[in-house]
Amino acid sequence: MNLRIINQEQVESLLTMEACIGAMEDVLRALAEGDCDLPLRRIMWLPEKIGALGLMPAYWGSRGIIGLKAVTYFPGNEGTDQDTHQGAVLLYEAKRGRLMAMVDATSITAIRTAAVSGVATKLLARRDASRLAIIGSGVQAGTHLSAMRICRNIKHVRVCSKTPDRAEAFAESQSASHPMPIEAVASVADAVDGADIICTTTSATEPVLMGEWISPGAHINAVGSSVATARELDGEAVRRSTLFVDRRESALTEAGDFLLAKKEGHVGDDHIRGELGELLIGSTSGRTDAAQITLFKSVGLAVEDLAAALCVYEAAETADVGTTVCFGGNRREAY
Repeated sequence: MNLRIINQEQVESLLTMEACIGAMEDVLRALAEGDCDLPLRRIMWLPEKIGALGLMPAYWGSRGIIGLKAVTYFPGNEGTDQDTHQGAVLLYEAKRGRLMAMVDATSITAIRTAAVSGVATKLLARRDASRLAIIGSGVQAGTHLSAMRICRNIKHVRVCSKTPDRAEAFAESQSASHPMPIEAVASVADAVDGADIICTTTSATEPVLMGEWISPGAHINAVGSSVATARELDGEAVRRSTLFVDRRESALTEAGDFLLAKKEGHVGDDHIRGELGELLIGSTSGRTDAAQITLFKSVGLAVEDLAAALCVYEAAETADVGTTVCFGGNRREAY
């Protein structure tokens, strides 16, 4: 049987941000309607927690696919020539279990994470939101800039990083492809002052965004932490915000921003207003007034990776992109 292997550069050429946002809307809607199944991810940490291996399986019934993302997370790679997230998405058809594709997970993760934030921004940010703050200057900072520009009419960007030189380099490089003022600033407080949309895309384990700095009416996409012991927002930031998640079960187990605020007594489980998919199908309400602060806390879901990989695979099949190999799966004769 043939297996199509699609590498990092090919994923980037096949999966546009706009298409990925549409795919994320489709799968999050399906999740809310009960058409998807996914257990909580399993994470195996290496000694001293220098890195981890995550296994994320999922099933999407109406599209007839199952899959698994196997990805490593090495935070020490930030600022080097290696991404912090590396691995592959294995895409199977669910009728007979045939392995159809192995898709680079580095680009899948980078694009679909920002695309889900794009869905949240479309649903929750004020229509007139135009001032964007990005905290962090890595891969996710770049993909989030692209996603936010698709979802709102962004007119000005401020970026802040723990390394000022990297913030300056990010602003300079992104200005070449995004025709708007992109300004590197010295502090997170400066970056978010008056911001309509805030994207936290860091590898921080302790809060970098404080609640007192957030302007009324802002929308926040918090994506940097996906483990229970790390966070980017302090408890006051979570308390002040109306909180939405990609999936309650995952947030109650993995979302450090929420769980640590809960542990400190700022919020309870009922602080989670709803899931993005519930907003998409209309079973819960989103922003209720212009002054409300909304927060989307992302932990990342296997069904999102599955939907992105399917989008890539279908485009690759049409354009005959990738490497096709005979990988087995045929029944062997018994002797």
